[in-house]
Amino acid sequence: MILIADSGSSKTTWCLTDQSGVVKEFSTQGYNPCYPGSEALSDILKPNLPAGFDLNKVTKVAFYGAGVFEDKYSVIEQAMQPLFPHAKIDAATDLTGSAHALLGHDSGFAAILGTGANSCLYDGTKITCQVKPLGFLLGDEGSGAYMGKRLIVAYLRKYMPDDVRKAFEETCRMTDEELITQVYSKPMPNNFCASFTRFLTGESAGHEYLEQHIIRDSFRDFFSNIVSRYPTYRQYTFNCVGSVGWIFRQALTEVAEEYGMQTGNIIISPMSGLMKYHEISV
Repeated sequence: MILIADSGSSKTTWCLTDQSGVVKEFSTQGYNPCYPGSEALSDILKPNLPAGFDLNKVTKVAFYGAGVFEDKYSVIEQAMQPLFPHAKIDAATDLTGSAHALLGHDSGFAAILGTGANSCLYDGTKITCQVKPLGFLLGDEGSGAYMGKRLIVAYLRKYMPDDVRKAFEETCRMTDEELITQVYSKPMPNNFCASFTRFLTGESAGHEYLEQHIIRDSFRDFFSNIVSRYPTYRQYTFNCVGSVGWIFRQALTEVAEEYGMQTGNIIISPMSGLMKYHEISV
């Protein structure tokens, strides 16, 4: 049996398959080894495993995750090996997983736009070029967390039109001080900021201010600061995985065209592509 994990900071999707091709999917909270205060990976997974499941039957675990850089591979292996004593544990970044899902064994450009953001050039086997996303504090342009930060800043500094500000106030229901404390002093501020993307799809969805100054300007920052820094980026199609890219795909496609880049695959989840990459029958 093979267990595949697609892990982001907000949610982890797990896919379990046996030799007959029967697939079980389940979700847990997200996990990012780079963020202090995150719950241990084994503690997140253990209570969510399918009832009656024999852990000894898993022969391989393929874990793709946000923040799973090479120096974190051992963290994943140490967390997974006691649970799956007979399995080979493979760990890689969520960016590698996205490239596998979007491009398979073909070369091209791949991006992630979810809670966080990332991108790369991929040669069909490995990542060959990457403009550093710099994470929640310094970058992640185009992500849900980035859009949330723009919303919070616009609200606190009163950049918003009055009708948008009133709607945000009713949705947020926090004082200015509470908002600032939540971002600067509480665990997982990236998830907190990203949670405000729900405001962009709620009753205020389609408002010109939100469309132009939050959504499209976030994507323009992504293209200006990251995508356009790749050599000959216009030669590639823009391929993207993630909830933010999927939900706002029309705006994303139009911003990509502003920068002279045609859109390829935009998908909400990489799991089906990962199963195909690992040649798993569904």
